[in-house]
Amino acid sequence: MEVAVLKAEDPSCFWIAVKESVPGVVGETVYENLNAEMEQFYNCYKDADEVKQEKIKKGQVYVVFNEELKCWCRALVESVWCQADGYQLSCFLVDYAKYCYVPSESLRVLPGAFAKIPHRAKKCRLHCTKPLTLRIDYCENTAKIGPAKRWDTAAIQHFRKLLEEATEVKATIQTVEDKVLEVFLFVTVKDEKICVNDDLVAKHFAHYKEDEGTAGSSSDVSDDEVSLNAECVPVEFVGPTFLARPKRPFGEEVSPHLGPGLAGCNSVLKEPSQRSHTDLNDNTVPVVSMVPGLPSKEDKAVQTERIPQFLNSSFLQTHTVEDDQQSLQDTGKEKNFVFLSKQIKPSSVLETAPLFDGLKKELALNKFSGPTFTQSYCWPPVAGGCDVIVISHEGNDPLLYIPPVLTLLQESDYQALPNMNGPLALILCPGWKKAQLVFDLLKTYRKGCRHLHPMLITLGQNKEAASQMEIRGCEVVVTTPYNLLRLLEHNPRLLCRLCHLVLDEIEVLFSDTSEQVFTILDCYKKATARAQGNLPHQIISVGTQWNKHVTPLIKEFMNDPHIVITVIEEAAIFGNVQQMVQPCINSNRTAELLKILDFTQKNLQKVVVFTDSVTEVEMIHKALKSNSIVSLKKHKESKCNAECVLERWRKMHSSGTPAVLVLTDDCLHSLGITDATWVIHFSFPSPAVFGQRLQSMSDNFCPGIKDSAVDQEDTKAKSVILLTENSSCHAPEVFYYLKRAEAEIPEELYDLTARVQESEEDEKFSRPLCASLKTFGICRNRTECPDRHQINLSIDTAQNVAAEMIETPERVTILPLFIVHATKYFGRIVRKQNDQYTALAKEMNDYFKVPGHRISVNTVEKSVFYGLREGAICHRIQVVETPGKDEENAYKVTIKYIDEGRTSQVNSDQLLHLPVKFQSLPPQAVEIIVCRVKPIDNEVEWNPKVTDHINHKIKGKVHHAKVVQTLGKTVWVDPMVGVTHLPTMRMWINEYNIRSEILSTGLGTDNPEHVGEIQKLCTQIPAVDHGQSLEPLPAKPETTVGKLGNSIQTLLIRSPKEDTADLEEVSSPQDPSIQENSAESCNSPVTPTSNGVVQTKEAEDSTVHQQKGCHPSIKWFQDDVSVTLKVQILRATDCRCEFCREKVIFSAYSEGKLYVADLELYQSVIAEKSTCVIKDTEAVILLVKEKKGTWCKLLKNKNVHVSLDFESWEESEDERPFTVGSGKLNYPPAGSEEWFESSEDSDTESDE
Repeated sequence: MEVAVLKAEDPSCFWIAVKESVPGVVGETVYENLNAEMEQFYNCYKDADEVKQEKIKKGQVYVVFNEELKCWCRALVESVWCQADGYQLSCFLVDYAKYCYVPSESLRVLPGAFAKIPHRAKKCRLHCTKPLTLRIDYCENTAKIGPAKRWDTAAIQHFRKLLEEATEVKATIQTVEDKVLEVFLFVTVKDEKICVNDDLVAKHFAHYKEDEGTAGSSSDVSDDEVSLNAECVPVEFVGPTFLARPKRPFGEEVSPHLGPGLAGCNSVLKEPSQRSHTDLNDNTVPVVSMVPGLPSKEDKAVQTERIPQFLNSSFLQTHTVEDDQQSLQDTGKEKNFVFLSKQIKPSSVLETAPLFDGLKKELALNKFSGPTFTQSYCWPPVAGGCDVIVISHEGNDPLLYIPPVLTLLQESDYQALPNMNGPLALILCPGWKKAQLVFDLLKTYRKGCRHLHPMLITLGQNKEAASQMEIRGCEVVVTTPYNLLRLLEHNPRLLCRLCHLVLDEIEVLFSDTSEQVFTILDCYKKATARAQGNLPHQIISVGTQWNKHVTPLIKEFMNDPHIVITVIEEAAIFGNVQQMVQPCINSNRTAELLKILDFTQKNLQKVVVFTDSVTEVEMIHKALKSNSIVSLKKHKESKCNAECVLERWRKMHSSGTPAVLVLTDDCLHSLGITDATWVIHFSFPSPAVFGQRLQSMSDNFCPGIKDSAVDQEDTKAKSVILLTENSSCHAPEVFYYLKRAEAEIPEELYDLTARVQESEEDEKFSRPLCASLKTFGICRNRTECPDRHQINLSIDTAQNVAAEMIETPERVTILPLFIVHATKYFGRIVRKQNDQYTALAKEMNDYFKVPGHRISVNTVEKSVFYGLREGAICHRIQVVETPGKDEENAYKVTIKYIDEGRTSQVNSDQLLHLPVKFQSLPPQAVEIIVCRVKPIDNEVEWNPKVTDHINHKIKGKVHHAKVVQTLGKTVWVDPMVGVTHLPTMRMWINEYNIRSEILSTGLGTDNPEHVGEIQKLCTQIPAVDHGQSLEPLPAKPETTVGKLGNSIQTLLIRSPKEDTADLEEVSSPQDPSIQENSAESCNSPVTPTSNGVVQTKEAEDSTVHQQKGCHPSIKWFQDDVSVTLKVQILRATDCRCEFCREKVIFSAYSEGKLYVADLELYQSVIAEKSTCVIKDTEAVILLVKEKKGTWCKLLKNKNVHVSLDFESWEESEDERPFTVGSGKLNYPPAGSEEWFESSEDSDTESDE
C-alpha cells in the first residue's frame, strides 16, 4: 500500500500515514474531515474546556493549537515540567508525528467523538533489518563488520536520503511487534524501484536477523560476529517464498494474504475502539493494552488478518501507569524536573537547536545523541548571549555550554573590540585534567567553525614562563584560576577583549579557589566597565551543586541571569526552603510530630508527613485522629484512590481547614502534589526519596537571593527531619546537604555522621591503601574515596618480600622500571654485590633459549606464576585476571610482571611453565614513592608534562636513595638521586635530584608534611606479641623527649652481614637477644611509631613522663575475659604503652602536650596478651584478665580522670542487681579481625 513517511529517525523508528485507499483502513479523507471539524469546534467555542494544571496526566491525549501547522491537533502529553510561571508540556502530535512544546494553559479537552478516530501516524521499523558497524581491534590490527546496538550515522543519512528523493513510497506490513509495524519499505527514486531493506543490507549498513522471543528494538542484537551470507537470514515471510533472503518483488504492492484480512475486519471496525482519553471527572486511570487476542508471535497469516485492527485501533495512545517502586529509582535525578527563574522555550531536537549549521553537522558526525533535557533548556539562553547559571546532575559536562558559545563566536559582531591580543571567550576549569578535556572537545568541534583557535594554558610557578606566554589569534582560552592569575600578573590587559566568561564546575571552583575566582571576576568587571560600544558580555556558570558563593556571583557580577536547575534538592536550596532537624528518641517520634503539627494547625499550613512504612501511616493517622487533627492517609494498601485523596486535599485548604496528609513515599508519584508548605520526614529520608519529598513543595519555592536581614522564619516552605538513634543509614548524605543549605545542624547529627563514617571506614578495611594518602600524605576527600585510610597488617605488611627490603641499610640502590606518575614508580632495590635477581634473570634467559623448555600452559589459573618470553628477555609474571570459561582457546589474560611492577594483557598461549627453581626468589618489584613534593595549585594528580619528563629522565637508570619509611612492599625515599658510576675512579657522581627536577618544572611544590603524615599513618599499626611472625617495619632511633618536635628519620632494619658502621644500628623484633619479661614483671613498652620494635630505654623514661605529663580522660568497660580502656586523645604521636601484671602506663603527645596515665589495677592482667590500638581520636587499650570474672572496680585508688563508658552498655533484664549493662565495642584487636563482646559489673559511682 502507498504511504507517506511523516518522520524518520532511523530504520528502526519512523512514522507513516496510509495514503492509498485500502479496505477497512481509515483513509486521508477521514482525517481531513476531522481537522475541519476540530477547527470549527475550537474556533467557534472559545470557552471550550481548558485542562487544569493539576489534572494533566502524562500519556493522555488532548488538543493543542500548533503554531507551525496553524491548526488544532491531537497531542499525546509525554512529559510535564514545572517552571516558575507554570507548567511546560512536551507533546507528540499523533496525526503528524511531530514534537512540540506548549504551556499548560494551551491544552484543551479532547471530546469523545474526536477521540474515536485512530491516530494517523503509525510507528514502524524495517522488518528483521538490524544495524551493522565496522569494529576495529587496535590490538589485533583488524577490522570486522559486525552487529551494532545502534545505527551508524552514515546508515541513517542514507535511509533519510532515500526517503527524501523518493517520488513514491510503498510498504508491506509483515507483523506487529511491541505496538510497532514491521514492514518492507519500497521507494521509487528516478524511476528506479528500490527495496529499502535490501538496499541497506547490500551496502553493509544492516543484516537480516529474525528476532528471538519477544520483539525488541535494534539494541537487542547479539554482539557475536556474524557473516553476511544467506545462512543467517530467515526465509519464511508472509507473501512469496524467498530462497536466499527476504527480497520482496516491487511489483507486488500488497501481499496476496493481505486482501482477505482487510476485507474481514469490517466487524471489528464497527465497534468503537478503546481510547486512552478519559473524562476529567472520572476517577479511573485508563490503561489500554494491545489489540485483544493478538500475540507477539503467531501464525503470519493470522497476524496479517489482524493488521487492520492495529491500524484502526488507538492503542498507540496508551497511557503508561508507572510502577510506584520503579518511580522511586529515578528520584533525586528527576529527568522531567526543571526550575527556571525565567521562561525558556526548550530545544530538544538538534535540528531546531539554536546552533549554527556547521556545528550541528559536526555534532551529528560525532554521534551526538542530544540535546539532553538540561541542554535543551540551557542552550537557548547561552546562545542568546544571556548570563546563565545551570545546576544539574550533568553539570560537569562541557557540552552544556561549548556548542552555544561556539555559535556566539561565529555569529556575533566583535568589530568594536580593541585591536590587541586577548581571547573572546575564557573557560575556567577547576584543574588541569578538566581543562584538558574541554580543550580536546574544542579541537573536535572547531572543524565546523571558522577562525577558531582554542588555546590551553598550563603555567608553572616559573615567572619567565608567564612572561613569555603570548596569545595571538586565539578566540578561546582554557585554563585554571591559578594559571590565569599568573598570566594576569604579567599581562593585566589580557581581559580587555573578553566577552564570554565560563565557570566550569562552580561547586569545585568556589570550594577550592573562591578567592582566586572572585579576583578574576573583579578584573573582568573592571575590563567590561572600560569597554566601549555595545558589546556582549556574558558569564556562564555550570555545576552539579548550589554553592553559597553563587549568591554574591549573581548580585555583584551577573545581569539578571537565567537560572536553570534540574535537581530538586538544589532547587530547594535556591528556593529558600528552610531545613530543620528535630532530634528525638525513636519511641517519642509521634509526640514530637504532634508538637510540630500543633504549630502548623494554628497557621493553616498544608503539611505532608512522609514515612516508608504502611504500618507507620496507620499509626500516625490514628494518633492524629485521637488528638482531633483532621488528616488524610494514602498508602499502597488503602482503598481510596489518588484522585479522591487529591480532591479532599484541595477542599480542606480552601475551606480553611488545616490540611495534613500522611503517606508513604511510593504514593507521591501518583498524587503529584506540589503545593505543600511543610514537609515532615517521619522516617529518615534516603537520598533516593529526599528530593521527591521536597518536590511536593515546589510550588512554594521562593526563588531569589536571600538577604541576611530577612528572618528565615518567614520562609514559606519548611522541611522538618525527625532524627532518632536509628537514623544512621543515610546520615552523612543528609548532613552534607544540610550543611550546604546552611541549616542549623544539631550535635546529635554531627555525632551520628561521625559514627557512620567511622563504620564506613572500617568496611573499607579489605580495600587497598589510598594511593593519594601514600603519595602525598593526605586524601582530600576521605568520605567519597573508596579506599582504606588505615593500616591493615594482613595486606600492607606483605609476607613474601624481597630480601633487599629487609636486609638493607638506609641508603639503597634503586632501579625504576615502570613510572606510574612523577613521584610513584615500580622497580627493584639492587644489591651492590651478588645481586640474586641478576643471576636469576641470566639463568632464565639461558633456560628458555632451548625450544624444548618453552612449554605452553594449557589451563591458566589466577595468581599462579608463569614465564613470559619477550624477544630474548624472559620475565616472571603472575596472572591477575582471567576471562570467563566461555572464551575461545586463545584468549587475553591480565598479567603482572612481578619483578617490574607493571601490568599488561597477553594471549594465554604466550604463557610458559615456570620451573620451581625460578620461583624461589621472592618478587623483586617494590613501590617507590619520592617524598616532600606535590603538584601545585592543590591539584590531586600530576600533570602529564611532569610525568613524561621524569619518565624520560629516570626509567631503567640506576639511582641512589635514602629510605625514610617502609611498609610491606612500599618504600618512601628522600632524596632519590640519579648517579653515574666511574669504575676506573671507584666513585659515583650525582647527576640530578628527582625532587629538584620536579620543582624545576614549576609544576611541583614543596610538601613538608609528607614524611610526618606517613610516619603518623604507620603509628596506626597495632601492637602485637613478639612471638607473632610479622614483617619488620622501620624503627626510628630513640631520642630524648625534648627532641620530639624535631624531624624524625626512620631507618631500615639492617642485615647483620653487612658492614655499615656509618649508620646507626636498629634492632629487629625477631632478634633472639630480646627476651620477653615474665608475667610477674613489666613488659618492654610497645611503641606504635616503631612498628612493633622494642625499645628498653623507654621503660627507664616512664617516671619522667609521669612527672611532666597531663592526665588524659579515660573511659572503661569490661566483660568476663577482658577490660577495655578508651583513652581520649586526639591525633596521638610518640605513643607508648607499658603493660605489667597489676599496672599499665600509657604516654603520648597530642598537639604539643605530653599526656601520661599511670594506672594501678584492682586485679591482675596477662601483660603479654594485652594490646594497644592507636586511632585518630582515641587510644584503645585491651587488658586480658588473669582470672575470668567481673571486677567490681578498675583501680585500687580513685582517679577523677577515669569513668565508666556508658555509651558502650546496653540494659539487660537478666543481669545481676549491680550490673550496669552490656554492650559491644566495634574494633578489631591487634593482629586479628575478631569482635569482642564487652560487659561489666560495677558497684561504684562510675569514676574508676
